[in-house]
Amino acid sequence: MTGEVVLAMRGITKHFPGVRALSDVELTVRAGEVAALLGENGAGKSTLMNVLAGVHADYGGTIEVAGGPVSVHSPKDARRHGIAMIHQELNLVPELSIAENLFLGREPRTGRGTLDRKAMDARAVELLAGLGLKLPPRRLVRQCRIAEQQLIEVAKALNSDVRILVMDEPTSALADAEVRRLFTVIRDLAARGVAVIYISHRFEELEEIADSVTVLRDGTCIGRREMAGVERDELIRMMVGRPLGDLFPRAESEREGEEARLTVEGLTLRPDPGSGRTPLHDVAFTVRAGEIVGLAGLMGAGRTEVLEALFGVHPPRTVSGRISLDGRPYRPRTPRHAIRRGLALVAEDRKAQSLVLDGTVLFNTSLAALGRFTRLVVDRKRERAAVQEKVTDLRVKTPGLNAVVGHLSGGNQQKVVLGKCLLTEPKVLLMDEPTRGIDVGAKAEIHALMNRLAGEGAAVLAVSSELPELIGMCDRILVLCEGRLTGELHRDPARGPAATQEAILAAAMSREAVLKRSEDATE
Repeated sequence: MTGEVVLAMRGITKHFPGVRALSDVELTVRAGEVAALLGENGAGKSTLMNVLAGVHADYGGTIEVAGGPVSVHSPKDARRHGIAMIHQELNLVPELSIAENLFLGREPRTGRGTLDRKAMDARAVELLAGLGLKLPPRRLVRQCRIAEQQLIEVAKALNSDVRILVMDEPTSALADAEVRRLFTVIRDLAARGVAVIYISHRFEELEEIADSVTVLRDGTCIGRREMAGVERDELIRMMVGRPLGDLFPRAESEREGEEARLTVEGLTLRPDPGSGRTPLHDVAFTVRAGEIVGLAGLMGAGRTEVLEALFGVHPPRTVSGRISLDGRPYRPRTPRHAIRRGLALVAEDRKAQSLVLDGTVLFNTSLAALGRFTRLVVDRKRERAAVQEKVTDLRVKTPGLNAVVGHLSGGNQQKVVLGKCLLTEPKVLLMDEPTRGIDVGAKAEIHALMNRLAGEGAAVLAVSSELPELIGMCDRILVLCEGRLTGELHRDPARGPAATQEAILAAAMSREAVLKRSEDATE
């Protein structure tokens, strides 16, 4: 690194009731450096960055910016020192427009004192274009997809005079093309001398974008390495304190010859205008018992919409096509109906769609399967025993079943979501970004769970933006582009076209390429 030290955090300590979250942590970042921060969920990464961003006002230790001590006890303090943070849990106001979110608290005014919406819209379009987004600046944030919202968060952080930018899992909902654009932005910022602190669980991203990596474990700093000279195995040992088994434990399916558990023909979705959802056009596929089938595609390809349509999320009048479960006709009406027919959905946004954050582990885990424990009243003893079994089986780190879910780490929250789904005893498990924003240890556990469920005869249909995950875990990969099925790739090349990253991306961009050739021909 040639830049001067722009940030030095020394002896940072932070306590929560009954928990020491950080203990004497050190972090140094230079101007123009992309410094990765790595660790398991609950290691203290987000807590450390929330101290830097002024979210946690009460902490021990010192912070220096550009060689001088600073007092950071509020987000306003952080902004004054040029510190901006893109939080893992999106920090947007859903009922406000994109432009209003980008300028929240810093709205430009006209000479008459009113909001200068023209200037806000123009700047919003400019910021979004730099991230590859073409969205109306006055569209409400709640009408945007999760991946779009994540990029809007990036634009919001860039809409300030930033000298230290913290990015907490900025690519967790992004497909490969959006990640490439974001990396271009990060490199431009680093070239201008901005210090970037980058939190991610994706090793391939860190190897591409990071200059250095600092590893936290259990709230302490384990060490710092130069990214160019460190092996993944060493980083994993630093993170988890032990060697990790195979991240992708998928074996060849022994159930390939079985009948289709889920058959979809001509699936079409015509979403309500303004919903921000992608229409689906004549999608057809099958998933057999014991199979793990992946859904790939760029942002807006329709991956989430396929799962939602199968789970009854969309009004029945907007969904058409023929679907069968174990050979019997199935027409999705509501999520409750889907659960009764043997489907379960691990939603993309666990906090907004899958969990009641103020509820306990017990409440959340049993919520979808409460009918199993109810006659005239809920049999609390049976309910508690069943939930405890799932918590133990999934190795959920929690003080107890009465712990509030919102206080758990992201990986443990995701395990609670999985436990909730598994308690319904699904025949078809729909998984939307099941390892989004969780550490490598929790990832390996979820992959092993998927493998086990398939081995027990469940059909698994999984969306992921991580191509190595799809290739490593799936028997087949279905690729979508603009709501259309454009490819089917196979783990075993003997069964059809081989699943490679190049083949997935080619299929994911195929319709786009066809349209481009058509436009070129007309010019």
